Amino acid sequence: MKQILYFGLAVTFATLVSGQENKAAADAGNVLYENNFEKSELDKVPSEFLVLDGGFAVKQEGANKFLELPGAPLETFGVLFGPTLESDVAVTAKMKGTGKGRRFPTFAVGLNGVGGYRLQVSPAKNALELYKGDAVVATAPYEQKIGTWMILRLENRKAGENDYKIEGKVWLENAPEPKEPIISFAEKSKPVSGRATIWGSPYAGTPIEFDDLKVTGSPSKK
Repeated sequence: MKQILYFGLAVTFATLVSGQENKAAADAGNVLYENNFEKSELDKVPSEFLVLDGGFAVKQEGANKFLELPGAPLETFGVLFGPTLESDVAVTAKMKGTGKGRRFPTFAVGLNGVGGYRLQVSPAKNALELYKGDAVVATAPYEQKIGTWMILRLENRKAGENDYKIEGKVWLENAPEPKEPIISFAEKSKPVSGRATIWGSPYAGTPIEFDDLKVTGSPSKK
């Protein structure tokens, strides 16, 4: 009986320690998921992805592989990936789209599932937009350089007892990452757990490319 009790206590203690270590690792910004498509099969989607809609497929240009959304139909399409999390998490992704005449695509990275938060580049508006579900909760002016790889980063971290900070930034590939967020939103309700997302709307009728997806832990700041 004592041996069983001691074993149960040992397991409980080990579980608590493991949980604390996992939380500490997440707070340290460890990589929870990463995919640069270099090992992915062409003309398919990685098996761990959940495609919400759209003809996403891995393509290759030169030595680089990436995920491509075709230029038609002209709707909004998305993919879910990575672990299911509630907060203290960040997602980054590299994206590129081209314009045609006065038509431009939009593309975005998201957290907390389909109805969660989305950081969207909107070239036609010269704006960076932050969505919660289908509602725009914050906007910031941003002059897009269409046709070049851009890196988007969205973070969701706990900032207080019932407060969460949703922050986003975007920068050009090979340029330094901005030290401060470009756009932010103060969330006063507990976020719903969900996976990271990428989104594309090929309004220009040209493909949108995605690469270097990464989900990392983000330390809470109370």
